[in-house]
Amino acid sequence: MPPTRQMGFFTSWLILVFPMLLSMTIAAAHPLYLSFLLLMPTALVLRYPKMEMGTPLPSSQPASPAAQIRMPAGAFLREGGSEGKLKARLPPLPALTTYRAHMMLMTVLAILAVDFPVFPRSLAKCETFGMDLGVGSFVFSQGIVSAIPLVKDASYLQSAFLPKLLKVTRKSLPIIALGLVRVLLIKGTEYPEHVTEYGVHWNFFVTLALLPVLQVFLHPLLVRLPISMVGVLVGIVQQVALSHPRTSLVSANKEGLVSLLGYLSIQLLGLSAGTLILPPSPSYFRRQAVSEADWTSPRQLDKTATELCAYAILWWSLLGLARLARVDGRWSRGKVNVSYILWIAAFNDSFILLYLVILDLWIFGRATPPTSSEARHHKRKMSDLRSKAAEAEGSGTTAAAYFGLSTAANDARQVQTRRDVGNPPVLLEVMNRYGLVVFLLANVLTGLINLTMSTMYMSDGAAMLVLSVYSLICCAVPWVWSRWMTDRIAKVKYS
Repeated sequence: MPPTRQMGFFTSWLILVFPMLLSMTIAAAHPLYLSFLLLMPTALVLRYPKMEMGTPLPSSQPASPAAQIRMPAGAFLREGGSEGKLKARLPPLPALTTYRAHMMLMTVLAILAVDFPVFPRSLAKCETFGMDLGVGSFVFSQGIVSAIPLVKDASYLQSAFLPKLLKVTRKSLPIIALGLVRVLLIKGTEYPEHVTEYGVHWNFFVTLALLPVLQVFLHPLLVRLPISMVGVLVGIVQQVALSHPRTSLVSANKEGLVSLLGYLSIQLLGLSAGTLILPPSPSYFRRQAVSEADWTSPRQLDKTATELCAYAILWWSLLGLARLARVDGRWSRGKVNVSYILWIAAFNDSFILLYLVILDLWIFGRATPPTSSEARHHKRKMSDLRSKAAEAEGSGTTAAAYFGLSTAANDARQVQTRRDVGNPPVLLEVMNRYGLVVFLLANVLTGLINLTMSTMYMSDGAAMLVLSVYSLICCAVPWVWSRWMTDRIAKVKYS
């Protein structure tokens, strides 16, 4: 079977995006038929012999500078690292990339498709109660990637509060600005909106911008308590709101304000999941708090899957208990109550577990694992790389010195490459990497389409045409942008 990474853009869209669009529009009432139609060509493709994916033998010829330069020399080091310690670069995880890309694609498709009659009303957002997954999963996914600085640096939670808060706030300012612009545009154009969802002036962009800032305030607590426990406690704290009349600016936006704490709880549970699945082993984050852990170790995917499964079972069990005890009535996306929080955590942990088992352990995990001698050789090479990184930083790394450093890095990664042989399709990678940009673009296009077309009275054929072009644009922008950025970086490096 040809590698998926060699697919062109339109082929990638046709295989990865168009079936998803069909599943929520004209084929929504016939999922079995759609699955059968997709499985038929898949079965035919699988009959072709697979291409070899073994480890290539090291070449006896010296690598060219163009092949060696993959990142600036300083990228190997911690910022300001006087001890010459390597900066942690987390190994790729196809399951996480695919999960985040699929979640983004479903969100992008649904926010416009819901305005057409071809979209079944049974799949639309619930007004008050229901199992809506979109925004909750978006926040959970944001929580997973917010674990990156914690995993890279064990002292991040204990670092100076004010500089950390200012840095996070600066990153959130563009999203806050977009939220304010959205309010002005909606009020100015009288675009229809649901006041019961976030309130009169609040919107999801404001929520997304404030969550990382609020998370920083909880860092002192996260040092002392398990992250998952703090997430549950925050969810319990916000359980009692939405009972006061709208008599002020605060009460007029009570849905957004109250749900903010609920979304913070979801983000913390996502953060907890991120500390399990991002590093090489699920115990990496816990061990790092006590002593330095080796981030260059091969991934222990079986242990990660086991621990993630345990958390999924825990959240499903707590959700069942909450339903039996009638703790908070029904799950509500508007209130983001405890039942909704547990539902989002259980669902997303379960789906990431399935992606992990199917992609990383089954499809991409069939390569021969490294032997013990190869593992020892790998560890020795990484030790040499640390020494070279320290020398390079102390003497001021030139391009020539970096070539030797890059060669050592590539040599040391060969054993790990035997295990991490798989990569998701390029389209899914760029959708994951530029997710926020795609989300903003989709919102702008959705507004423009609704202002220029009578979407609620459009035929199914015309609606599918509009949705197809819309999805092509949403996928083409990050695809082209990624290619342009890659070419630009290459020109800068080689100039």
